[in-house]
Amino acid sequence: MAVAGLALTLLAGCGSKINRYALIEDSLLAHDPQRADRIVEQAEREYGPKNRVLYAMDRGITLHLSGQYDRSNAVLEQAEEEIDRLYTRRIRTEAKAFLVNDNELPYEGDPYEQVMVNVVKALNYAVMGRLDDALVEARRIDNRLNVLADKTKELDGYRDDGFARYLTGILYEAAGDLNNAFIAYRKAHEAYERMWTWSRTPVPSTLRADLLRVTDALHLTAEFEEYRRLFPDVVWQSRHEQEHLAQVVVISYNGRAPRKEDQFIDLPVSLDALQLVLLTKGLGGANRHENRVAESVLYGLSGRVVRVALPRLVPQKTQVRYEQITLTGTGGLFTARTELAHNLTALAEKALSDRLPAIAVKAVARAATKFAMAEGATRGAQQAAGKDAGPWVGLLVGLLTKGWAVYSEEADKRSWRTLPDEIHMSRLWVPPGEYELRIDPQGPQGDAVTRNVSRTMTLRAGDTKFLIQRVIQ
Repeated sequence: MAVAGLALTLLAGCGSKINRYALIEDSLLAHDPQRADRIVEQAEREYGPKNRVLYAMDRGITLHLSGQYDRSNAVLEQAEEEIDRLYTRRIRTEAKAFLVNDNELPYEGDPYEQVMVNVVKALNYAVMGRLDDALVEARRIDNRLNVLADKTKELDGYRDDGFARYLTGILYEAAGDLNNAFIAYRKAHEAYERMWTWSRTPVPSTLRADLLRVTDALHLTAEFEEYRRLFPDVVWQSRHEQEHLAQVVVISYNGRAPRKEDQFIDLPVSLDALQLVLLTKGLGGANRHENRVAESVLYGLSGRVVRVALPRLVPQKTQVRYEQITLTGTGGLFTARTELAHNLTALAEKALSDRLPAIAVKAVARAATKFAMAEGATRGAQQAAGKDAGPWVGLLVGLLTKGWAVYSEEADKRSWRTLPDEIHMSRLWVPPGEYELRIDPQGPQGDAVTRNVSRTMTLRAGDTKFLIQRVIQ
């Protein structure tokens, strides 16, 4: 009866849950971001108090995609404030997380996710044409990245962000602040170059053209000559040639962010336990989350298995290779292709790999502590029950305590799942006039990935128009 009771308890705790991210992705696949936003909004209570930042991140993106830019910024502002508040954690929360698992800690987001909060806010303002407000976020991005660089000692670590720097440069140049634009473009170029080995994101060709154009306009002869030597094949226009043109910046969020899953490592402390682990993994398959109940009961009965849970990243790569951009209107016909500007999956992989040694040490220590506590409780119960009842009481207490120790081991799999896999970008300068913009996402073989997007727009000389699109494939 006790065994059945424990099994029922564990089963109740792991009943099937609706995967909200699958519903969100289905909505975006159907080009219905409003429904995606309703799904996140209705799930607010499910996120719980430990995931306020994660809820605000997810809600900020769905509002952003549904065109509710002011509301998106209000929610993302809450995320930013909560991140700052969580900078110093309470000792009691850390202790509870050590005895259970890291899901007991409030979610703060990885550093690249925290930077993306300000990036999305800046884009919200840019799409609305509120350039001054966008520049406020640009300065916040600069400050956040400067602090990050001071905190990160590893030179090849995530200590800067090429895309975030590039966006701030575009905003500064659109506002006519060429000095700050040059600084941002230069830092973006340096970040792309430094991070290339693991970010797998080359320096965008448009950024090379930007550096030539801005150094030429600022009469920075030495820098201009250096960039001309570095980029001999780049075609670029001077500021003088562009002063009577309008600019269109197309940003496409492509694919799905990676997800995390549990990687269970079961450590037997006896030969019989080793045979049990091998038999269990052979029958049920290693690391299958649905086997947790049965394994917890079996390992609880054995009493000689210690479980360690580590997070493992599962990429979900986009099918989009690039977007073909076509502008047709009174000023003529203009075409361009988007380029990869941000590989968020690579950033997630880097963030996890950098933290994994510390996560593993903590997980092993936690698992060993829980096993020792369960062993102590089992022996104490046996002694208290006396010689006759001791074996049965020990078996029952061991099942409960050691089964719980195994079942409660779970990796922290939280991440900002409503982000894309990649961000692609293109910039076009065209004469003022009435235009129809068409965006055609292309697959690896040049085939259409999804239906094209088209819209009309009026462009005036000196305008900078930001356009956002989402391709879930």
